Amino acid sequence: MAYVADPVMVERARALLAEHPVVDGHNDLPWALREQVRYDLDRRDVAVDQSAFLHTDLPRLRAGGVGAQFWSVYVPSDLAGDAAVSATLEQIDCVRALVERYPDQLRLALTAEDVEAARADGRIASLLGAEGGHSIACSLATLRALYELGVRYMTLTHNDNVPWADSATDEPAAHGLTTFGEEVVREMNRLGMLVDLSHVSPDTMRDALRVSRAPVIFSHSSSRAVCDHPRNIPDDVLERLPANGGVAMATFVPKFVLPEAIAWTRAADQNMRAHGLSPLDTTPEAMKVQGAYEAAHPRPVATAATVADHLDHMREVAGIDHIGIGGDYDGTAFTPAGLEDVSGYPHLIAELLGRGWSEADLAKLTWQNALRLLRGAEDVARGLRATERPSIMRITDTEPSPEASR
Repeated sequence: MAYVADPVMVERARALLAEHPVVDGHNDLPWALREQVRYDLDRRDVAVDQSAFLHTDLPRLRAGGVGAQFWSVYVPSDLAGDAAVSATLEQIDCVRALVERYPDQLRLALTAEDVEAARADGRIASLLGAEGGHSIACSLATLRALYELGVRYMTLTHNDNVPWADSATDEPAAHGLTTFGEEVVREMNRLGMLVDLSHVSPDTMRDALRVSRAPVIFSHSSSRAVCDHPRNIPDDVLERLPANGGVAMATFVPKFVLPEAIAWTRAADQNMRAHGLSPLDTTPEAMKVQGAYEAAHPRPVATAATVADHLDHMREVAGIDHIGIGGDYDGTAFTPAGLEDVSGYPHLIAELLGRGWSEADLAKLTWQNALRLLRGAEDVARGLRATERPSIMRITDTEPSPEASR
């Protein structure tokens, strides 16, 4: 299915993005590089077109108007303990290797000021986000180490529960956050690491919003009222974002945005497992299996308009100051028509322009809200670090020990 964008609106969108580029909340390029070439960047030189293998490369990021990218340093949630920590460190190393390899194109960003500086000198700000609390192996010291290495958000869970928080796609165990989970959120606030609530259960979302003293992020989640998938955000949670100051970044994953795609994706995932592959696998072998299944069973196709439907609703419920964009490129086998890869953001902005969104509102969506979010977390952390010590709570503690009291 082809998506035909209004060329006049696309040109307006490109002009807007030149002034207010996209801060995208989630891109899985590092994991794709691990899976496809074991981090051999000579074999996947993203300075040139890699559209045969990836959703992401530098020319297409430029074409898409991307000014800042949170690179996901994701590792699968079936890794645990030291194995999860080591794999996360390798993912961080990959992002740093990309920044070092392409210094004229990318700049590592640790703060909102760094993001602004990258834009000023024509580079794409590169931020890091850890996807899943299993990456810290129930250790607040490891959380602090990830922060020191540049990680600026952590998604509290991935697809499976962690011992201290429930995932959206697992059976409830903690029914939100445990005592230790609440301490993780508080320590993230103290550090200045954004609490990412994509992937978590609604109860975990509500608990985190209750505990967090800093704005939260949903790095790649859409509206559950528009598409009833557990990975999306219920309206009562969106309604609470203004009081928190957080930002919900709509994702493009078809099975999260198009109701008709949910059942189809479930069957396609079963087919992948039958071939001994993970549904999240994006290697050429996996894409061949997915392509064959799609040829035999045509999939419902989301479009840029489908994503715009979510943003319309999220703006209505949470307000224009609390929404953003998190495409999840290279973390999904399928993408919407018009948003096939990272060059597609102008099509989404053109769709929203056609629906009457003002340029001022679109500037908030693409750039300003994310920068305010980063600054908000930094401001909270400055205050907390002045009065609070690093937490030494362990997950085996049901209550903080006297030594951990502040």
